[in-house]
Amino acid sequence: MEILGTPLDYTIMIGYFILIVAFGTFFARYTRTTKEFFLGGQRFPWWIISFSCVATLVGSYSFIKYSSVGYLYGFSSTQSYINDIFLLPIFMFCWLPVIYFSRVLSIPEYLGKRFDPKTRIVGTIILIIYLVGYVGINLYTLGVAFHTLIGLPVFWAAVAVAVLATIYVVAGGQTAVIWTDLLQAFILLIAGIGLFVGGIFFLRQHGGFWNLFPAGHKYALAYFNKPPSFNFVGIFWQDAIANSFAFWLMNQGIMMRFMSAKSLFDSRKAALFNILVLIIVASVATSGGGWIARALVSAGFLPKTLAGRDAFVKAAYLLCRPGVFGFVLAALTAALMSTVDTLLNAASAVFVNDVWRPHIVKKAPDKHYLRVARITCIAGAIIGIALVPIYMKFKTIYAAHGAFTATITPPMVVAIVLGCTWKRYTAKAAFWTLLGGIILMFLSIKYDILLAPFSCGIAHSGWFFIRALYGLVVSGVIGVVVTLFTAPPSKEKISGLVWGTEKEGMTKFKGAKPNEREGKLAVLRIKQVEIPGKGEIVKVSPRAMQLMKANTGDLLYVTDHRWWMGGLHSTHAKAGDPITEVEDFDKVYVPKVLMDRGRFKEGTKVSVEKIF
Repeated sequence: MEILGTPLDYTIMIGYFILIVAFGTFFARYTRTTKEFFLGGQRFPWWIISFSCVATLVGSYSFIKYSSVGYLYGFSSTQSYINDIFLLPIFMFCWLPVIYFSRVLSIPEYLGKRFDPKTRIVGTIILIIYLVGYVGINLYTLGVAFHTLIGLPVFWAAVAVAVLATIYVVAGGQTAVIWTDLLQAFILLIAGIGLFVGGIFFLRQHGGFWNLFPAGHKYALAYFNKPPSFNFVGIFWQDAIANSFAFWLMNQGIMMRFMSAKSLFDSRKAALFNILVLIIVASVATSGGGWIARALVSAGFLPKTLAGRDAFVKAAYLLCRPGVFGFVLAALTAALMSTVDTLLNAASAVFVNDVWRPHIVKKAPDKHYLRVARITCIAGAIIGIALVPIYMKFKTIYAAHGAFTATITPPMVVAIVLGCTWKRYTAKAAFWTLLGGIILMFLSIKYDILLAPFSCGIAHSGWFFIRALYGLVVSGVIGVVVTLFTAPPSKEKISGLVWGTEKEGMTKFKGAKPNEREGKLAVLRIKQVEIPGKGEIVKVSPRAMQLMKANTGDLLYVTDHRWWMGGLHSTHAKAGDPITEVEDFDKVYVPKVLMDRGRFKEGTKVSVEKIF
């Protein structure tokens, strides 16, 4: 079998492997507690969260999957990503405030607070299956890519990358995930957009990209219900509703990423920028290789027999010089590792928080749970590898990914959406939405005639798309009907856990009435001063308090003034009584416990911001 690439290309790719593992393990020094392992200490600004989310969103399956679809069907391949705009209001204004202020560490924990323990158990099982299954689909995809490149067996390629990603996740937790994903986001976006733009310039002398691109490929949306393997109605229900809602509302890794922001305001800014800007860029980066490959076929540079799943790699190999092709290979690897690392960290959080801590070892030191979290990451990688042979049985990556998400996600998506938006939704309804919904989903696999009423004219071979619509409908019906026949939850039970109760959530989070007056940053110098009995408090001058529009007891965020530090040296604290010493009006008094937590040094220039 032909080996694509030169020794220089593979040297660059191997060098990237070494760099990213070393970069990730460097952050082990910032991971001393389970909160830091899972949430990174909740210290990061919006731009880091937003860009690192792109790396999670664009998995290795994205380059292969969407380039394949772009090659076969054209511009309509972007529909899967652009669909995310539909859920922006629910995510920003319903879901983010609920999870941020409720202080939950996992989605099942939210289900337990909002509903009851048995709903949490069912949710835990479904979510672990979803996360570990997603690990498997990503490992399978990279295995396919390396099989195309060098003939390496799919399974063993998956094993190699799983080992590398697991090393730095186990060492550095969420902080390592966020910072490595930030780096990998830039690499994969530059490579994807660069390949597309480079292809356009290459084709200028051979007829032009637009003229070489088939007329039927130039539509922004797919045909309504054909072909069965890729059509508008199937994409909408499977990708836009089931998959996208699952990614943003049900994916524990995404929840933890936004929970790692320094404030709700930064979480919302990250979501807005991600969905309205970066996702559009990502849709072109992941599909562009397929579009260029199709034009290259028309120009005679690639064979007409080219398989869709090989489009990205073959186009990159043709267009890129030695060394540059290695960079593209590194981007493909970055896409894989940036999704797998998130999923492993997320699965670990669910297992520790919803299985080990409440049911197996209930009262152990935090170091014990941190050790279990790291072991769980390794176990998740092993299970993901074991799933690769199952995904290899599907004809295409798109079909494997679609079949998996359409089957697993609908009941959980319905339970979360109704739970965070409908105050009347009850615990019994949520339990039966999850349990009854998942049973009916698996029945539809055995008896696919159940999908016929939802087919929308799609041929039988494309019904894997429609399983998502079927699941959303049957789960939704269960949830609504059971709710109407059961007593509504008390006002106290849902306080801070559903849309419309954000103020109560903020009050519980702060422990006092929120201060939402808009202030400015105060730039000060650190001075270590002990504040007896008040280790979580910092003090600033009356002038700084006025600048920030802060009151005593307000929640503050203190961070190194150098923006490029990205919140690594930072901490949250409450505002104490103002400093009275005039000579220290340019200082912020910080006790030793917060000096250690924020990794500050005496005299460091910091920005102090009132959160609320």
